[in-house]
Amino acid sequence: QSEPIRVLVTGAAGQIAYSLLYSIGNGSVFGKDQPIILLLLDITPMMGVLDGVLMELQDCALPLLKDVIATDKEEVAFKDLDVAILVGSMPRREGMERKDLLKANVKIFKSQGAALDKYAKKSVKVIVVGNPANTNCLTASKSAPSIPKENFSCLTRLDHNRAKAQIALKLGVTANDVKNVIIWGNHSSTQYPDVNHAKVKLQGKEVGVYEALKDDSWLKGEFVTTVQQRGAAVIKARKLSSAMSAAKAICDHIRDIWFGTPEGEFVSMGVISDGNSYGVPDDLLYSFPVVIKNKTWKFVEGLPINDFSREKMDVTAKELTEEKETAFEFLSSA
Repeated sequence: QSEPIRVLVTGAAGQIAYSLLYSIGNGSVFGKDQPIILLLLDITPMMGVLDGVLMELQDCALPLLKDVIATDKEEVAFKDLDVAILVGSMPRREGMERKDLLKANVKIFKSQGAALDKYAKKSVKVIVVGNPANTNCLTASKSAPSIPKENFSCLTRLDHNRAKAQIALKLGVTANDVKNVIIWGNHSSTQYPDVNHAKVKLQGKEVGVYEALKDDSWLKGEFVTTVQQRGAAVIKARKLSSAMSAAKAICDHIRDIWFGTPEGEFVSMGVISDGNSYGVPDDLLYSFPVVIKNKTWKFVEGLPINDFSREKMDVTAKELTEEKETAFEFLSSA
């Protein structure tokens, strides 16, 4: 059996982690022959709950889990990491301005970025889930100058999966029959789910989604807003935020980093925008279509962008630029 890899999950006592940890431990993310040392980090007041999660992981009797370490100390959690899944963040409380949210999270992700820089392997892959995910990811990356910025990504796969599922539901196929949807921009309500390049398998042959649906007003209207606002809809219904679907998306995102994307398919990931060909300003953490090979992502190049898409892509870039400016004011003083 190969050497165990060290995988960190932060916010490990929370509900996303509760859905995520079993999938990591049972081999469905890193493969059925990859042993894992799992590190669980949370804040000190959550250590009692985290002990319960630790007990449950032990009770799952998972053969690939070589060790599980629960801690509230960054120097323990970030040591020699191969993968860091940063789920924990300061959630938005009622009546809280986005600015206050950014300020609280800059503090967390500056600290975790510095811990990655100091303790983790330089080859570590860092996946940021905690919201505002794009800007938190950029903050962590800026605070870890010795780790390549390409190693940082944030989760927009949940939005990607939501877009696939909406198309599949509308056409009466399974989500597996839909590929190459794109989420552009921020993991917020300005994100742009784009199906101009998406394909769907109908009666054994692949056709464009626009061609298959023949319903432009739905695709440009209700479809876009449904995907943009799905998180809020789940909260309204469940009185809790998406956890099972978020955990599944994290698994998809990391599995693709680890094993690469299937031939002819691309996925959406928030990555550093430097050198993109889509007119998105450099130095933003923006969701693009990417292909992944040998644990390295590349932009999907050369997709034609129509005026409708251009406008939506610019709106979300503008929001990210503003978020970044606010966050970086706090970053210098944090």
